[in-house]
Amino acid sequence: MLDSLRYPNELICVVDGKVDNTFKIAQKFASQYTNVKTIGYETNKGKGYAVRYGMAESKGDVVGFIDAGMDIDPNGLSMLLEHFEWYNADIIVGSKRHPVSKVAYPWQRKILSFGYQMLVFFLFGLKIRDTQVGMKFFRRDVLEKVLPRLLVKTYAFDIEILGVANYLGFKKIYEAPIEIKLEFRTGSDLTSRKFLRTITAMLIDTLAVFYRLRVLQYYSDKNHRKWRYDPELDFRVNVV
Repeated sequence: MLDSLRYPNELICVVDGKVDNTFKIAQKFASQYTNVKTIGYETNKGKGYAVRYGMAESKGDVVGFIDAGMDIDPNGLSMLLEHFEWYNADIIVGSKRHPVSKVAYPWQRKILSFGYQMLVFFLFGLKIRDTQVGMKFFRRDVLEKVLPRLLVKTYAFDIEILGVANYLGFKKIYEAPIEIKLEFRTGSDLTSRKFLRTITAMLIDTLAVFYRLRVLQYYSDKNHRKWRYDPELDFRVNVV
């Protein structure tokens, strides 16, 4: 898949907690390639933390991520990169609502997704129709400005990074088509307690991002001394 890209590339596999044999398996796979490496840490910390951890290890001028669950067709990476170059974008996001996306997922989740995106538009004014797909690309200078300010480690990471980037003036945020197939898994049924807890936590995280952004202005340059520095997530940025 990486060989098909017309750009020099590296793949960083982040294992979010060494709780089973995943890290060893990923290391064995990475050892077969010069442009693939595996990194990780001892305890599970959440998607947001894992993505930021991987980005802190990256070297490219364009940095992206893709969820590892294989719901999203990884061949779409080349499509996102072509859109990135075409639009001269700050950020490109994979979108289920792009007109030529190939999407298969339950109608219940479509309703929830639509409702959440309406909330996101109302709170943050982002002019995109889908913020939650786990495949995005960023210019490196965007990340250098945005990442040191972020707090969310789990559910609302995507909206925090997009909302803060937009707030800081990176307005060239565009959507690209994807191919995705989502199915309900054990514990993800709409009536399950686990799923309801996840939805509730995501809403709380989203409202917390809005409160920090619009009320506290936590993400503003003038509040840099309040940002929670984590040396593991250092994106080689000097904040003065």
